[in-house]
Amino acid sequence: MSFFPGNDPEPGDRTAADAIETLIIPRTSDIGNLEVRRALPTAKRRLVGPFIFFDRMGPAILRPSQGIDVRPHPHIGLSTVTYLFDGQIRHRDSLGTEMVIRPGDVNLMTAGRGIVHSERSPEELRKEPLPISGLQTWLALPDHLEEIDPAFANTGVAELPSMSENGVDVRVVMGTFHGAKSAVQQHAETLYVDIRLAPGKCIQIPGTAAEERAIYTLEGPVEVAGETFPADRLLAFRSGDEIIISAPEGAHFMLFGGAALPSQRYIWWNFVSSSKDRIEQAKEEWRSGRFDIVPGDEEEFIPLPEG
Repeated sequence: MSFFPGNDPEPGDRTAADAIETLIIPRTSDIGNLEVRRALPTAKRRLVGPFIFFDRMGPAILRPSQGIDVRPHPHIGLSTVTYLFDGQIRHRDSLGTEMVIRPGDVNLMTAGRGIVHSERSPEELRKEPLPISGLQTWLALPDHLEEIDPAFANTGVAELPSMSENGVDVRVVMGTFHGAKSAVQQHAETLYVDIRLAPGKCIQIPGTAAEERAIYTLEGPVEVAGETFPADRLLAFRSGDEIIISAPEGAHFMLFGGAALPSQRYIWWNFVSSSKDRIEQAKEEWRSGRFDIVPGDEEEFIPLPEG
């Protein structure tokens, strides 16, 4: 298999330069002890395929006794995908699931008609400095699946297809890429790929990989269409174009996307829906305590935001 069958675009090539449809510089916020960069949603771009939310967590080292403590909170109309590069997070949800998320595993929690979960650093690890680095993304559910029953699935890193050739390392997290198919079951056509390039190496992103495609740069600069982009940039590509990504100094990035949703999605706090009325209903359900509780984490919760 060859990851790079084509030629690198020449700088100044108009077709190549136009291939980048949207450039997003994520906004940075601090959630307690952790810096988070949010690339989606923004005013420039709401979705890439089903991806309606894209957060980069860390990298950071949490001091002893510190940790991540995201109290129980609700979701509807989406699937959350947690994917770590370093560190561990304990997931609990209202289905009774308790799972320690580890690097390379894929945790897919489908909210559907409603779920509540919490995310915390494991107590038993808080005596030592805790590294944390990863991504949390949300996938909007297709119209006919927005109200399905909630569910949780964990796929271990050993179950994900990985490929390595001549300084190009690829792990297919979701979907199919260069003939390799992930075992993770999703509800819409989805592409999610972890890619590392050694210095001076390139990779081809076929125009047929997905209807909508983007990358998020994690480490090292990448070159696309004769331009250089640093870490922590989201580049959304024009549909149908072959894209060549090169890394003169080596790079790590995520490729993601999928089929465009056929209808509009609204997002408010942790709720996603094709209906504004459904979001209002979810607000009232959380405000009045009609969501289920999280076994093992019943004492705290995040109140509904004002406004």
